[in-house]
Amino acid sequence: MTPRRRRYTPRVRLLDAGYFAAAGLTAPIWLWRWWRAGKLRTDWRARFGAIAPLPDPRNGRVLLHAVSVGEVNAARLLVDALAEGPSGAASGAEAGGAVQPPEVVIATTTDTGFRRARELYGARHAVLRYPFDASFAVERFLDATRPDLVILVELEVWPNFVRSCAERSIPVVVVNGRLSARSARRYAAIGSFVRPTFRRLAAVAAQDETYAERFRRLGAAPERVVVTGTMKWDTAQIADHVPGAAELAEEMGIDRTRPLVVAGSSAREEHSLLHRSMPEGAQLLCAPRKPEWFEVAAASLPGCARRSRGDRGSAAGRFLLDTIGELRKAYALADLVVVGRTFVDLGGSDMIEPIALGKATIVGPHLENFADAAAALRDGDGLFQCDAAGLAPLVGALLADPAQRSAAAERGRAVIRSRQGATRRTVELIRSLRG
Repeated sequence: MTPRRRRYTPRVRLLDAGYFAAAGLTAPIWLWRWWRAGKLRTDWRARFGAIAPLPDPRNGRVLLHAVSVGEVNAARLLVDALAEGPSGAASGAEAGGAVQPPEVVIATTTDTGFRRARELYGARHAVLRYPFDASFAVERFLDATRPDLVILVELEVWPNFVRSCAERSIPVVVVNGRLSARSARRYAAIGSFVRPTFRRLAAVAAQDETYAERFRRLGAAPERVVVTGTMKWDTAQIADHVPGAAELAEEMGIDRTRPLVVAGSSAREEHSLLHRSMPEGAQLLCAPRKPEWFEVAAASLPGCARRSRGDRGSAAGRFLLDTIGELRKAYALADLVVVGRTFVDLGGSDMIEPIALGKATIVGPHLENFADAAAALRDGDGLFQCDAAGLAPLVGALLADPAQRSAAAERGRAVIRSRQGATRRTVELIRSLRG
């Protein structure tokens, strides 16, 4: 099918001009940052929508966009459920032979998200690069993929993309919807541009009522916004062992006879605090959230053994997990977990996964992105919280009290079990939109 030429309205042209003007003005900053992080070696053609056309789908096609690693991981059960279809069998039809599952295609934005998506889904699903929101890039991408429904994980509501989907009668639904106060303020500042975009959403499955109300205020139709809970509760796999964890400890030279604190998704500013907060004899393994923070983390952890270099053993008892996709193994080794990006104002990181693995878990005061989950875990006495000044004494006290750590982790697991079910509710919503 030959893509038809499209005439863009003045509003679309103005938006495109704004994108390119902003990119040009800020180029010295982001080019330098991307160069330092090694991101300039990305697939630029795909980022501008130039991808090979997908074959015609037999039973329809659902396009799921997950921006980076966290969203890719959160969508695992949702992808499986959609690909299996109502019967729960990916290769069969529903009783009566009428309903076949759709083809599911995954699109990601970041390089790390793309690699993680290939690891999780590449053997079963097409994994593509999500385009920039320039109108011509979006049109190219949709011409090549031809979905009949689009799922945006958490947010990523881009004006040109949503508009183009609406013009093609492709429903767009936000799942696991999360709209922080900071993001809501930024969207509201350009309300005349974003309100039509949010009005076009076919549905929003929000994590909690606070997020749901923010979507409504930005223009989403109230009757299309529902609270389904967070899918992160469902993807938390309650387990006592993780395959590959023992091998990770052996290969990095972690001393299993000494206590180990694992700091997951840590921010660049937190590593010095974490290093200072360890009691004598305790080992510390840090897993920074972003690859561009690896070097800063290494400088803040003197004598650390780096996973990427194959270092084995550290006289200082400091370890740097400067790889992607191994954090769960590291959590399984921990005697105590500290969740990163919670001691700096970056919105926090996921504290559900380590608790599901039976680990006592500490967070700092900054939890905006996970406020509902943190509140539920605190209310169930399954989470420890402190400020930067209180981190060292709390770490010391918990390492000295294994019974307290174990009891808190079990209480946290009980909270997780009680909150699961968001994925099932989300799948039901999506199937209702597909008819």
